[in-house]
Amino acid sequence: MYIPVAVIAIIIIALFFEFINGFHDTANAVATSISTKSLEPYQAISIAAIFNLIGALCGTAVAVTIAKGFADPALATNGVIFSALCAAIIWNLVTWYFGIPSSSSHALIGGLVGAIMFNNSWHVINFATVVTKVMLPMVISPILGFSVAMLIVILIHKLLKDNTQPRKTNNFIREMQVLSTAFLSFSHGTNDAQKTMGIITLTLFSSNMIPTCVVPTWVIIACAICMALGTLSGGAKIIKTLSTRVAQLKPANGFASEISSALLLFIGSRFGMPLSTTHAVAGSIMGAGNMGQFGVNWGIVKNIVIAWVLTFPVCAILAGGCLQLSKTFF
Repeated sequence: MYIPVAVIAIIIIALFFEFINGFHDTANAVATSISTKSLEPYQAISIAAIFNLIGALCGTAVAVTIAKGFADPALATNGVIFSALCAAIIWNLVTWYFGIPSSSSHALIGGLVGAIMFNNSWHVINFATVVTKVMLPMVISPILGFSVAMLIVILIHKLLKDNTQPRKTNNFIREMQVLSTAFLSFSHGTNDAQKTMGIITLTLFSSNMIPTCVVPTWVIIACAICMALGTLSGGAKIIKTLSTRVAQLKPANGFASEISSALLLFIGSRFGMPLSTTHAVAGSIMGAGNMGQFGVNWGIVKNIVIAWVLTFPVCAILAGGCLQLSKTFF
């Protein structure tokens, strides 16, 4: 079967985005376990890579939302998809450079919506899906993460209030953090990897290479591998921001944070919601840190929230600019 050069180029760029997504969002899965010294950085990143890979192979509900939830798939031309990916990659690299934990998910969706809108009009966008599956979760997920993490910390403290062996208990919780890191990494893989699967599926469909927007098996495997490889590459700047600058966490707080965010992402994946791992994790760290001895660095939080707010519109505008440039090639 003949594959157009433009399609091959977009698939390569999409897989590159998935690789960047892996190292950009590594911090989300490993920051708390590194902060509490439950795991060495290389151990945490290795666990994250393995379970990102496993998670990415499980399910395609989020991919379907990306492929056909925001507009008619026929409107997603090669130029539109190329522009969306370029905008998301630029934003990810800029925020990574400054160590800001922004959302790869919202960067990609903002770029896709913006490119389709600039190429057609705002009327073609399914704003109901944008609001219910992107905007509302963008606000609700960090709030839920904050609240659930706080409740888990309170529960742990109540269970351990008569504890006479704090050192032994801390060591046990550190061991449990290995499991919570694995669960969070799995949940991250099930949600984030599917976004690129959706983009590649959209490209294949709009190029008449597949009959329906059903994710091919090879796309699932390729995206899973690229995310895992990206995770292995690190993302040290953002790890530092989440592990030390937002809040100083003890083992119990770190465990609560990871369980809270993992549950949110796992549930979101089941309902096809492209949640932001960054929002869920950062909100959970804030909630767990708020119950800790040192509290939360709200100055850093303010900068993170500003980046969250800017991500969608900036990437939409970037995609519009990339679209104009791409017309030379597509």
